[in-house]
Amino acid sequence: MDDLELALRLADAADAISLPRFRTHDFHVSTKPDLTPVTDADQAVEQMLRTEIAEHRPDDSFYGEEFGSRGQASRRWIVDPIDGTKNFVRGVPVYATLIALYDGKTPLVGVVSAPALGMRWHAAAGHGAYRTLAAGLGGGEPERLQVSTVSDLADASLSYSSLTGWASHRDRVKFIALTDQVWRTRAYGDFWSYMMVAEGTVDVACEPELELYDMAALVPIVTEAGGSFTDLGGQPGPFGANGLATNGLLHTEVLTHV
Repeated sequence: MDDLELALRLADAADAISLPRFRTHDFHVSTKPDLTPVTDADQAVEQMLRTEIAEHRPDDSFYGEEFGSRGQASRRWIVDPIDGTKNFVRGVPVYATLIALYDGKTPLVGVVSAPALGMRWHAAAGHGAYRTLAAGLGGGEPERLQVSTVSDLADASLSYSSLTGWASHRDRVKFIALTDQVWRTRAYGDFWSYMMVAEGTVDVACEPELELYDMAALVPIVTEAGGSFTDLGGQPGPFGANGLATNGLLHTEVLTHV
């Protein structure tokens, strides 16, 4: 099977682990050194992904949120087993498994599977970005994604996760000034903000503090849909400590405000 097919099958297996435990509270929650929560569901999903990738792509390296790195190969799978663990713990359906494959700094595949929302997004380099129903709802015919054509910041919809990080890592006053300039703001949060940029329903999404595994799967989906993804300094890709995704038309202007 090719890389995208493998990633989609891995997403099926991840959904089969996380979704039955969502809202059952049949999981153990502990606190990591960075004071963020982790559940044994996060760990079970990542362990499954590590095992399956080792079997199907033994020459590739691996990097995950919960158990770190394995191998040194340029081809590297980067995963977040449950993005939105706080949501998962509280019964909020905005959580997803993020699966990406990179060759060095070049994104090859990205899959974002949100089973409690019933949605999945995927992309492969040069082949576009798509949305389907989650596997548990039958999948369905993929719908190709295209970012919006909004070119004026005053007409733009902006999504973010929270204001806390902007106070501790960036200039919150400057960010709030940006929210005053756009047409609409909503805190959809986490992966969902960026998938809405790819769908064209949101025009700008940004966060001041992110990890590689938070962003790696998002980048190919946003860019294959015609958008731009950089850090807040304008460097392309998920390798900074923060992220900005736009429809491309607004990107340069938004960078001056963050």
